[in-house]
Amino acid sequence: MNPNQALWEKGDFTRIAQTMRDSGEALVRQAGITPGMQVLDLGCGDGTTAIPAARLGARVTGVDIARNLVAAGNQRAAQAGVADHCTFIEGDACDLSFIENQSFDLVISIFGAMFAPRPFDVAREMVRVTRHGGRIVMGNWIPNDPTLVAQILRISSAYAPPPPEGFISPMTWGSTPQVIERFGAAGVASEAIAWTREPFIFDFKGSPEAFVDLFRSFYGPTMNAFEAAARDGREQALRSELVTLFEAQNQSQYPHTTLVAANFLKVTVDVG
Repeated sequence: MNPNQALWEKGDFTRIAQTMRDSGEALVRQAGITPGMQVLDLGCGDGTTAIPAARLGARVTGVDIARNLVAAGNQRAAQAGVADHCTFIEGDACDLSFIENQSFDLVISIFGAMFAPRPFDVAREMVRVTRHGGRIVMGNWIPNDPTLVAQILRISSAYAPPPPEGFISPMTWGSTPQVIERFGAAGVASEAIAWTREPFIFDFKGSPEAFVDLFRSFYGPTMNAFEAAARDGREQALRSELVTLFEAQNQSQYPHTTLVAANFLKVTVDVG
């Protein structure tokens, strides 16, 4: 199996995505979506941004490498009453050869395509399937950022085996020079690329400690880190580090709730 597919099918990201719905909808509301717009959501998961886009009247195609998330997305679209114009299919962000050139007015990828292993291929494919005059919007976690997700991945990597030779960290998508280089190689001028640093809110109905256990049970990268830590007898040390992180970042004033803001790089590309 494709290693990236295995990673994202390993857990059940729908359980994490449930804590991300409000911020996903807020991002979509800012995207300038109008009825009838053709939208591709790349690395869509179970539809945190695809389904709100469909509710605004867009015709949405969601593409994800994880078959369980594709199935969950189609089920959620049916439950939301938008299945006639919101469809989820399996696919790899590195190779969208099943999609014709210039098919979409908007290509959106929020914490999705950044995890695909060949970033230059991802940028090229996103540009290729976007119509002239269309836009690409990416949300990417930022390397070395002090907020939650960057720190989860930093801590987890310290317990996991070294990555394979040639591995390109997904966090490099949160570096503006890398973004400019990748889209530049796809034919986009640097002045057509804009970015802002914004917060993304995770809202979990439980304690920070319980939120850690959710990541431990259902988020592929964290699951791998715990498995590696267990082999070295360091499982409890990893959990303690993560609990400390989640407790420190929790902004909720209420017991048994966790509210965390994680910074991300919002990239907007105008495709000429």
